[in-house]
Amino acid sequence: MRIAMISPEVTPFAKTGGLADVAGTLAAALERLGHEVSLVMPAYRCVLRGDFALKETPMRFSVPIADRHEEGAVLRAGLGKNISVHLIRADRHFDRDSLYGASAGDYPDNAERFVFFSRAALEILRQDPVDIVHCHDWQSALAIVFLKTQAARYPELTSSRTVFTAHNLGFQGIFGKSEWPLLDLEQRFFSPEYLEFHSHVNFLKGALVFAEKITTVSPTYAREILGTEQGFGLEGVLQRRADDVVGILNGVDYGLWNPAVDLLIAERYTESDLTAKGSCKRGLQRAMGLPVRNEVPLLGMVSRLTSQKGFDLIEKIFNQLMERDLQMVILGSGEARYEDFFRRVAKQFPKKVGVRVRFDEALAHQIEAGADIFLMPSLYEPCGLNQMFSLKYGTIPVVRAVGGLKDTVEDFDPAQETGTGFVFGPYEPEALMAAVERALQAYGDKKAWTALRRRAMSKDFSWERSADAYSNLYQQLRS
Repeated sequence: MRIAMISPEVTPFAKTGGLADVAGTLAAALERLGHEVSLVMPAYRCVLRGDFALKETPMRFSVPIADRHEEGAVLRAGLGKNISVHLIRADRHFDRDSLYGASAGDYPDNAERFVFFSRAALEILRQDPVDIVHCHDWQSALAIVFLKTQAARYPELTSSRTVFTAHNLGFQGIFGKSEWPLLDLEQRFFSPEYLEFHSHVNFLKGALVFAEKITTVSPTYAREILGTEQGFGLEGVLQRRADDVVGILNGVDYGLWNPAVDLLIAERYTESDLTAKGSCKRGLQRAMGLPVRNEVPLLGMVSRLTSQKGFDLIEKIFNQLMERDLQMVILGSGEARYEDFFRRVAKQFPKKVGVRVRFDEALAHQIEAGADIFLMPSLYEPCGLNQMFSLKYGTIPVVRAVGGLKDTVEDFDPAQETGTGFVFGPYEPEALMAAVERALQAYGDKKAWTALRRRAMSKDFSWERSADAYSNLYQQLRS
């Protein structure tokens, strides 16, 4: 099949989180299955100034925004063996320091930026029609809305079938009613049946209404979003579409995240020979300014510093953690309150806590390889990738039983000698601390811990299985 993915970010061109990894690696996995795949994304400043082989194309287009037309151009790059990446160039919208906003908050014109992006993506696809239009997250959701409500504008795509992936319902693209004219849609679509959401415009809701199939990034999350706790106000829409909602677990690119081949870590190691993991631990301790102590358990976190990721729980148990003989390293950026908290405790406990408030791809790999235990106590987690990275690196995850964490980590049972990590249920600091205590206790039994590491590393969450599931879903739509 011919498949086009429309995504606001794609690895390696632009990335703020797991969405970029999914778009890039899923496309490559689908290509390996024999599909013809293309990608459409904005030409952000980081793309224009990055070390990418970008080619100018003769394509120019003009799309309606409110009562005017906006022009743009198309650059092209490659991915995988023969995947075309179409980059929409409109510097007024995309030539900025960040993808979606600055430290003060989201860009105030994000509605206009991603109305333009969705319209522009469809103009590209009109030139080279595809069987499947697969959109990711709220920034591309309107492409499906426009395709379904204004088919006459896009006659070349009338036979294209549509799939929408909601990576995280916590981000919906909600804007004030005053932004509605930007969409250039009939007024009847600004209603609770379609895109209206509590007197606002909701981009993501539009895709949930109009897409032929809706996917989420894990089977458990697909069930969770049908309820009020995880549905974020859209559970009613999703319940009506329940037969069309499918949970497909994200995969991992083991060409990038694999300690046997990872060039960003101190020394390579495998499931059968874990010796070099000790070198990775010592290298990480030195890099984070911590005393090099082989015997002490080293806890790691790589995350956006937001409440969704369970950092309020971490904050509440932190003094208890510091009473234990352990070390902790944290990499990430996000909410100011958590950035300030971790900077403060790093100064308070310089021999026990190492913190880097930024995004650092190489250090992320080094934490996965060098840590003994990885913490992911998320309030909710649609899929999560770091727990799957951790399993591959033999860095045992402590996770809450939600979303993709529940689908990928099996709770350790010392009596049965089963499990790959430590799982807790209630979103309470006591429950997290109890799970950490279990992990620390298990760490003290070197034979059991080595066996646990090897079980974790033997798990296979490669993209092939997920790509097969997407391929079958596309085939259902075409049959």
